[in-house]
Amino acid sequence: MGIEIGIEWLTLIMFGSLLVLLMAGLPLAFVTGGLACVFLFILGDARALNIVPSRIFPLMTNYQLSAIPLFIFMAAMLERAGIINDMFDVIYKVLGGVKGGLASATIIASTILAAMVGVIGAAVVTMGIIALPAMLKRKYEPKIAMGSIMAGGTLGILIPPSILAIIYAVVAEQSVGELFIGAVIPGLMLSSMYIAYVTIRSYINPELGPAIPEEERVTTAEKFRLIGKMTAPITLVVVVLGIIFSGVATPVEAAGIGTFGAFIVAAIHRKLDWPTVREACTTTLKASAMVIWIMFGATIFVGLYVLEGGQQFVQEALAATGLGPWGILILMQILLVILGMFLDWVGILLLCVPIFVPIIKALGAQAFGLSSPEDLVLWFGVLYLVNMQMSFLSPPFGYALFYLRGVAPPEIPMGEIFRSALPFLGLQVLGLVLCMLFPEIITWLPSLVYG
Repeated sequence: MGIEIGIEWLTLIMFGSLLVLLMAGLPLAFVTGGLACVFLFILGDARALNIVPSRIFPLMTNYQLSAIPLFIFMAAMLERAGIINDMFDVIYKVLGGVKGGLASATIIASTILAAMVGVIGAAVVTMGIIALPAMLKRKYEPKIAMGSIMAGGTLGILIPPSILAIIYAVVAEQSVGELFIGAVIPGLMLSSMYIAYVTIRSYINPELGPAIPEEERVTTAEKFRLIGKMTAPITLVVVVLGIIFSGVATPVEAAGIGTFGAFIVAAIHRKLDWPTVREACTTTLKASAMVIWIMFGATIFVGLYVLEGGQQFVQEALAATGLGPWGILILMQILLVILGMFLDWVGILLLCVPIFVPIIKALGAQAFGLSSPEDLVLWFGVLYLVNMQMSFLSPPFGYALFYLRGVAPPEIPMGEIFRSALPFLGLQVLGLVLCMLFPEIITWLPSLVYG
């Protein structure tokens, strides 16, 4: 038999070594998986290593997860087909005459983009390449321009079909469709808050976001013609989400239809050729492999921790703080925000959700004034998704900040990118608080759809 270590020390050693190795810049997937194997061997004997396949196999054979590569592929195809450029162009010309219109156009385009693309990096980078130069050329204040690109880009985590929601549903053993529907209103609410912020700031001080000059605006007839160009991709999104929401098909089947639709849309835009398909496949392979590897590593790590009594330990530690149910919920949200500064979202999900969800379930729906346990799990799930958006914007390691750094003009300092994210980070905190205080924002639509 292996060495006996008390759970307090084990917690410290396991999570301490995890942080140290991550700070050293090693990839999360191999750090979690590798550490788990080392600890398994130290704590147990050769037989204890059987946990590894027994944790990984259910993930490998999980049907719901096959939606991930399909949605990523659909996004990659649409991106290669130049749909995103067209879309920004359309919204930009339709809204150009409004003060702050380009920033609003960026956020609206990102919102629609989020519904096509479950992947964040794609949205921030693409909008950074298309929208940022357009706004800077029109004398927009760089902070507003960059902030709206990053904030809009992070909506992909919330608005279905979000890949994070699929993984969350698998880990928390919940319905993917329900989580998708629960996230719609919070997603649109945040999107509207960003637009309101940008518009109000631009009306108070028109120099922040000037309207396009008269000679560049387009006629109403031209606007309709432009919107006509967008019918194919938008129909695709409506069909995919419609199928999921009406319950005609599971998210996986809808993803299959979406992928097929992406081929058709690419063909209509005359971009269906071998290089496009090949590049889309490569993107899909890289992105899916990264996500799945992290899942494998983290699930073994957490599995071992729970097996050694970690779950019990965290529960008792939270009870010992003397906080009520709300205190515990707020503490969890703060922990998620802090982790979000350092880890990526798949990692946080797999390290926290298996430990947090049972604790929240144990507190019971009544504690939060909700009617049923199903509502409770759904509510916590969407709060988690809203919270994870913040991890993309929070310095020092927010991904969106670095995605934008990669495509922003070199003369813009990193500090300014950090500062441009702060007002939008504030709006996300406000959104999270609203969702916590008024659970109906999350539970109303699913209860309408699923009765």
